[in-house]
Amino acid sequence: MRELPRMAKGQYFEALLGVSLDAELLDRALTHRSFGHEHDVPHNERLEFVGSASVGVVVVEALYGRHPDLHERELSRLRLAIVNEHAIAEVARHLTPGGFGRYLRLGRGEAATGGRDKDIILAGALKAVIGAVQAQFGYSVSHALVLRLFESAIEDAGRGGPGPGPDWKTSLQEFTSMQGLGVPEYVVQQQDAVREQRFAATVGVGGAMFGPAHGRSKKEAQQRAAQLAWSTLTQNSSEKNGVPDSGSGARESRG
Repeated sequence: MRELPRMAKGQYFEALLGVSLDAELLDRALTHRSFGHEHDVPHNERLEFVGSASVGVVVVEALYGRHPDLHERELSRLRLAIVNEHAIAEVARHLTPGGFGRYLRLGRGEAATGGRDKDIILAGALKAVIGAVQAQFGYSVSHALVLRLFESAIEDAGRGGPGPGPDWKTSLQEFTSMQGLGVPEYVVQQQDAVREQRFAATVGVGGAMFGPAHGRSKKEAQQRAAQLAWSTLTQNSSEKNGVPDSGSGARESRG
């Protein structure tokens, strides 16, 4: 897909954001590292870092203020339902008809393999745009923007609505980070290669193993294992900084 004219891009984002971003800053926010490496231009990961922090803080403040009766564990669950790769990508997809992805600058490989609709790229670009707004206009403006863009997701989480399904690997990693349990470690094995390509995944967290969980791809198996671990760990609220023994994670999740 050809890159859109600068004027059309600027008008689109001015209407979307409510502010007029510097053209070079906007281009950087929409530039994936694959394009940056191919063309030797700055990409959006530094801005994404800023935007990610901004989204997290605003969502936490909103949940804290709107749910005064919820305990920390419930607030954490709501936050994880909103601030994860898949959910943020869904916000980006539904910003306007035609999609957010058409404005991204991608390398040839990413563009050819559906990069304009990949969760990780869409979520990163949206956070980078928010980071660009904060860099140019300050936190008060980016705060108002995040509230506006994520209002529906915040409301859906508070009502317990279905919303978009979370990226379970991201949710698990965020939870284990908060609890000081380290980074989850995945082991994936291929099974039934002749009859049907199928994979089994286990995930280790703080010395406990969860799984196996099965899927038709490595990614699906890992996501199911992460979901199993996340569900088990968050249910053990009585041991806030611990993990259950290995046997509690031995249940199987089948695709």
